[in-house]
Amino acid sequence: MDLFKAIQSRRSVRAYEQRALEPGKLRIVLETACHAPSAGNLQAYHIHVVRDELLKRALAVAALGQEFLASAPVVLVFCAVPARSVKYGERGASLYCVQDATIAASYAQLAATGLGLATCWVGAFDESTVCRVLHLATGERPVAMLPLGYAAEHPLPTTRRDLKEAVIDRE
Repeated sequence: MDLFKAIQSRRSVRAYEQRALEPGKLRIVLETACHAPSAGNLQAYHIHVVRDELLKRALAVAALGQEFLASAPVVLVFCAVPARSVKYGERGASLYCVQDATIAASYAQLAATGLGLATCWVGAFDESTVCRVLHLATGERPVAMLPLGYAAEHPLPTTRRDLKEAVIDRE
């Protein structure tokens, strides 16, 4: 699928078919995420691939009861790793690693859409619970979760702000 078509057609999907995800497609999504830009090319993130049903249910609870997370065949949890970007000081440790992880998640979403898969950005969750569920290393910070699978629903496009409202041209 063309990049611009993927951007235009991406939707937040909250219902997934009970159909296994092909390993090749998952690999392409992960490889694409790892090609995302990062501060100083430090790639200060980890991507946790969660397939285990109990772990997915625990992540849904951590996500404030967003049960659809557990219905996807795979949940990708993008975590910032501040230790990888500490060479840039406090800003690197507190911001650049978060930016790296979220850009990787964005690339993963577009790759998934391009492959005919569906996702939904989940940012509302209890960080400490996710850390405990996944036994994350000290300092590793979950910043986004993406359920990944085949859509069992096809949401309509949502409205977007007009460019005149969203863009401030400082010419």
